[in-house]
Amino acid sequence: MTTIGAKQVSGKKAFEILSKLTLDEKFQLLTSPGFRRIYVTKPIKRLRIPSFRTTDGPLGVAYHSSGFKKCTRFPATISVASTWNRGLARAMGVAMAEEVRAVGRHMLLAPGINIARTPLNGRTFEYFSEDPYLTKELAIPFVQGVQSVGIGACVKHYAANNQEIDRRSCNAIIAERPLHEIYLRAFREVVKEADPWAIMGCYNKVNGVYGCENKYLIKDILMDRWGFKGFVMSDWFATRPIETTEGCINGGLSLEMPIPSKYKRKRLQRSLKDGKFSVESLDDLVYRFLRVLLMAQSFEQQSGSRNSSEHQNLARIIAEEGMVLLKNHGNLLPLSLDEIDSIALVGRNLKKKFGGFLYGGSSAVKPPYEITPLEGLKEKLKGKVKILSNVSKADIAIVFAGLNHNKGEDSEASDRAKLELPTEQVELITTTAANNPNTVVVLIAGSPIAMREWINKVPVVLDAWYPGMEGGRAIANVLFGDAEPSGRLPITFPKKLSDSPAHSSRERRHYPGDDEKNVFYDEGVFIGYRWFDEKEIEPLFPFGFGLSYTGFEYENVLISKESASANDDSLEIQLDVINIGDRPGADTIQVYSRDIQSSIVRPPQELVGFEKVFLKPNERKTISIQVRARDLAFYDVESHDWKVEQGEFQLKIGRSSRDIKMKTSILFD
Repeated sequence: MTTIGAKQVSGKKAFEILSKLTLDEKFQLLTSPGFRRIYVTKPIKRLRIPSFRTTDGPLGVAYHSSGFKKCTRFPATISVASTWNRGLARAMGVAMAEEVRAVGRHMLLAPGINIARTPLNGRTFEYFSEDPYLTKELAIPFVQGVQSVGIGACVKHYAANNQEIDRRSCNAIIAERPLHEIYLRAFREVVKEADPWAIMGCYNKVNGVYGCENKYLIKDILMDRWGFKGFVMSDWFATRPIETTEGCINGGLSLEMPIPSKYKRKRLQRSLKDGKFSVESLDDLVYRFLRVLLMAQSFEQQSGSRNSSEHQNLARIIAEEGMVLLKNHGNLLPLSLDEIDSIALVGRNLKKKFGGFLYGGSSAVKPPYEITPLEGLKEKLKGKVKILSNVSKADIAIVFAGLNHNKGEDSEASDRAKLELPTEQVELITTTAANNPNTVVVLIAGSPIAMREWINKVPVVLDAWYPGMEGGRAIANVLFGDAEPSGRLPITFPKKLSDSPAHSSRERRHYPGDDEKNVFYDEGVFIGYRWFDEKEIEPLFPFGFGLSYTGFEYENVLISKESASANDDSLEIQLDVINIGDRPGADTIQVYSRDIQSSIVRPPQELVGFEKVFLKPNERKTISIQVRARDLAFYDVESHDWKVEQGEFQLKIGRSSRDIKMKTSILFD
């Protein structure tokens, strides 16, 4: 049965089943059976309605919610974002869904698409980017990939869940325009283009109302304005601070997880009897859930696969493509097995494994094996290069620095303590560099890191993010040139924390919140590179940045039309890309727009298109980049809708937000 056919049949059948349910049975479908089964719903045996089974993500099928099954641990979401590769995002979605099916579940609680407002957010590694366009361009194919296998995707955390400090109680105070233009935009586009089966409500308040009872966000925007057909579930225990049952029902919450609180039967019965919510509102929530459950049932005969060589190979490829070469002074990388005799390997993350039980939070995946950097390099260097412990006697010294998933670093339920590396790691880097001029720093982390204490002392910095179970092999391949680093930053690296918008004033009201836990998003739409551009702040590394082992040139830019209507769907930018080096490589061509005659204050530039191209040495390719009119729009607070204004738009083509190579323009009339 096709996905479209499944939706049509399940919708009709859901109405039939709904008409046969008793009131008590409807209540039972709104939550789980209790603590013993916190990732499933209660079956209705009388009508042969089975349990609906979910599992955590987004780095793969989580160990704790899959019956303690070991599954492929993929690179962190931010690593996928660094590939700027829509095809890999979709492939990872397909592979994860196959593993979800293999462990007998119906839905993957992923992807996370919250925007990186602060580099200290403990879950930055689980999200895509600071930019809503890049986020939605990768989240859409990921969701489509998951659901192409007949597994549901649950997009989270709706909305403005941008910090872990006080995440269950803070109140994100955001004006209408930045709320829609920055924090809701990726959700909107994913809903409209990928039709996800579910959305997960957030813990925090948005403008004074908790996410799981926020009628404006769920009913008015998500369902009525965007046309969302799936169901909304709560984040785990997110309903606890909510005062009333009817708040959740009228707000649009179909599924309260992991145990009943506001959806206890007696509370539901009392609220309904008192006229606090209607049967029609209840039926809509139950119907939405039933429709998805029946869609999942219709695909259950399909087989899944887990820990296949194909999935593990994909994990390695994503890790390789996602690595960002931040510095390569003197072209020290790639290393050559024929030109070095010895190498020293040191650092906290050299032998570190990240796939542990709940290690880092709900995204934890425990794989059947995990290749550490030490193991990957031993495999690569065996019998060819000696591995030493004395950095001063080695030809090359590699420091494996970075973060881990402990509290105060990259972890759910807490934010990072600081932007810099721990003091002992900074000391190790500087000491190693003083004793070996050929020092390479490999960062294993999931968020930006300040480097001003040591960046000028080392010739090479490679950001490997959290590279997954094949990470050690991927790192070795990139270091020795068997794979090319083609990652580009999906997030700005600031020189210091106060350069970032949420921290620029150094007032608690902007982060992590005032004494009443109100967090004021006074920076508006100026998030990430938008802020750095507007305030003319030089970042450590800009959005979209990444070096390569080869070089590229752009020529012959053409635009498909010189003028267009705001109702036009798209235009195309065409240009030639040439690999001018002697190695194969991949480049990501980025397009930024600037509204020359805007009636409101807009960022100096905004990402509106990109394309990744793979080229052999001296190869030339003509590529096309689609730019859609709606991606040039801003959110108009007067009409409460998106608007493309008349006038000239400059389109800037480059290799990063701060490395623009060519410019063209288009006129909207």
